[in-house]
Amino acid sequence: MIAFTDIVGMDLAKQALMLLAVDPSLGGVVIPSTVGSGKSTLARAFSDILPEGTPFVELPLNVTEDRLIGGVDLEATLASGLRVVQHGVLSKAHKGVLYVDSLSLLDSSAVSHIMDAMSRGVVLVEREGLSEVHPADFMLVGTYDPSDGEVRMGLLDRIGIIVPFTPVNDYRARKQIVNIVMGTRDEEDTQDELRMLRGIIGAARELLHKVSMTNEQIKGLIQTAISLGVEGNRVDIFAIRAAIANAALSQRTEVDDEDLKLAMKLVLVPRATRMPEREPSPEEMAQEEPPPQEEEQPEQEGEDENAPPDETDSDADEEQEETPDMIEELMMDAIETDLPDNILNISLASKKKAKSGSRGEALNNKRGRFVRSQPGEIKSGKVALIPTLISAAPWQAARKAEQLKKGIKSTAALIIAKDDVKIKRFRDKSGTLFIFMVDASGSMALNRMRQAKGAVSSLLQNAYVHRDQVALISFRGKQAQVLLPPSQSVDRAKRELDVLPTGGGTPLASALLTGWETAKQARTKGITQIMFVMITDGRGNIPLGAAYDANATKAPKEELEKEVEALALSIQADGIASIVVDTQMNYLSRGEAPRLAQKLGGRYFYLPNAKAEQIVEAALS
Repeated sequence: MIAFTDIVGMDLAKQALMLLAVDPSLGGVVIPSTVGSGKSTLARAFSDILPEGTPFVELPLNVTEDRLIGGVDLEATLASGLRVVQHGVLSKAHKGVLYVDSLSLLDSSAVSHIMDAMSRGVVLVEREGLSEVHPADFMLVGTYDPSDGEVRMGLLDRIGIIVPFTPVNDYRARKQIVNIVMGTRDEEDTQDELRMLRGIIGAARELLHKVSMTNEQIKGLIQTAISLGVEGNRVDIFAIRAAIANAALSQRTEVDDEDLKLAMKLVLVPRATRMPEREPSPEEMAQEEPPPQEEEQPEQEGEDENAPPDETDSDADEEQEETPDMIEELMMDAIETDLPDNILNISLASKKKAKSGSRGEALNNKRGRFVRSQPGEIKSGKVALIPTLISAAPWQAARKAEQLKKGIKSTAALIIAKDDVKIKRFRDKSGTLFIFMVDASGSMALNRMRQAKGAVSSLLQNAYVHRDQVALISFRGKQAQVLLPPSQSVDRAKRELDVLPTGGGTPLASALLTGWETAKQARTKGITQIMFVMITDGRGNIPLGAAYDANATKAPKEELEKEVEALALSIQADGIASIVVDTQMNYLSRGEAPRLAQKLGGRYFYLPNAKAEQIVEAALS
C-alpha cells in the first residue's frame, strides 16, 4: 500500500488531513476530486499518521441498517441461548476514523444515521425489542467524484474541512506517481518520513491548547463568514479551530495571517454563497459629494459634558466592519443574468442527430425506450427474449439430432446457443456538456468571469430537464484549472462561481488541453454531445510546459502558436463543437481570436461587452 508521505499532487488535501489528525474536533474532511486523482489512496493512507491503535473503519456503500448501527446477533444468540448484541460500523469507528468512498452515492438513510451519530457522539439502537446506546465519536473522511452528484448539505454542515476541487494535470507529479507505484521508492526513507510526521502531529496535539488567538482575528473570521453568506454557527467554530490547528502544526503558539488564510480556504470559501461587498476605490470616493454638515445643536441644559460617549451603536459599527483584505485574494464577484429558454436547443454542428428543435438522443444497453435488438453477450445488457427465441427456433431439430449423435440426451424444451442471444438496445435522451473556458487573466478578467457566471447559472436552472451538464474552466497564471466539473447542481455552481481568482498570464494551450481532457472523461460516462464556449481574446502567452516546469523559460510566439494549433486541430478532429467569443476591444485586437476559432473549426463572435444573453444569441445564430 502507498504511504501517506509518498502520495503526490494533493498537497492541500494532505494538509487538511493533518489538521484533522491534530484536532479531531474538526469533525472530518471531505475531498472532492476526479477519478484517478489518488483521493481514495490518500484517505486510506491517513491511518499512517494517526496514533497507534486508532480505529480506521471503511463504510461500504451497500451497508445495511443493522450493520451500520448494530442490533441482535441472531446466530450468536441462538448458539448461546442468550441475547448477544452486535455493535455496528459506526460504533466500531469510535475514537477513530470512519472512511466513506463515493460519499455522494451513499444511501440517504445511511447518511441520516451518520449525521445523527456525529451530532450526538453516540448511536441509538432501538429495534427488535432492543434499546441500547453505543458510543460513536469518530472523524469522518469522505471522498467523491463531483460529477457523480453532490453530498447532502446537512452532512457537510457537520464536517469542518472541505478541500477545494483540484484536478491533477501536472506532468512531473504524474511521472513521480508512476515511479512510486512501480516500486522505485525507498521503503526505509518512507518509514523515516512517516515516523517524523507522526512525531510532528503528536507535538502539535500537545501544543494545541496553548495556541492563542486574538479577538480581532476571531472577529475577522466571523465577519468573513457573514460576508460570504456562509450559513450556520458550526462553521465559525470550525474556522477558528482550523486556524489554531495549523498554528500548532507549525509549532507556533500564536495564530498568524497564514493560518487565517488556510482556514478561509478550507472552511469558509467552499461554503460561500455570495461575494462580499468591496470597499469603493479612491476615485469613486472622490466622486461622492460630501454629506451636508448639520448645524451644531446647542447643548441641552443639564447634560453632563464629561459623560462618556454614547456606545449604543458600537455593536452595529462592528457588524459593518469590512472583510479582511486577504479574502479578496481568493474571491471575485459575478453577475446573475437571465437567459432565454432556447439556450438548451443550441445546435451542435454535425453532432445534431435529432429532429429540429428537439434534444439529441443516444443508444445504450441500460435504459430508455427499447428500439431494437442486436447480437451480444448476456452480461453486456438486458436479454431481448422474443428475438432470442425467434433466432433459436429454426435450429432446434438440427441441434437435437446433433446431440443424439453425440450420445447426449437432452430434456430441454429449447436449445439456445451463444449466437442466438440478442441484447436490447435502448434510446435515451443524451444530455449536452457545455464546457465554458474563461480567460481569467489581465484587466478584462472581471468582466469575462461575470459573463460566464451569468450564462452558467441560468443554464443550470433548466439543465435537469434535458440532462445537460455545465463545466467551467478558468485559465490564468501558468495553467488552466477546472473550477466546476461537469455538474447539474445549482447550489454547487453558486458556491464555485462566486469565488473565482483572476489575474496573471494567459495559458491558452493549457486551457485547450484541460477542456479536451474534461470532454474525453465525460464521454466515458455516456455524454456524446459536447460544446466548448471560449470567452477570451485568443492571445496566449504561457507555454504548455510552464504548467509542469516551474523553471520553464519564456517561449517564442511561434512555439506558442504551434502548441495552440496542434491542440485545436486535435479537438476539431475529435468532433467537439466550439464557439469563440472575442472580448477584446477592436483597436487592441490583433486577430488572435478569429484565428483560434478557425483552428477549432468553430464559430467566432466579436462581443467586447458581451452579456450572457448575447453569448446565447451568438451560439444560436
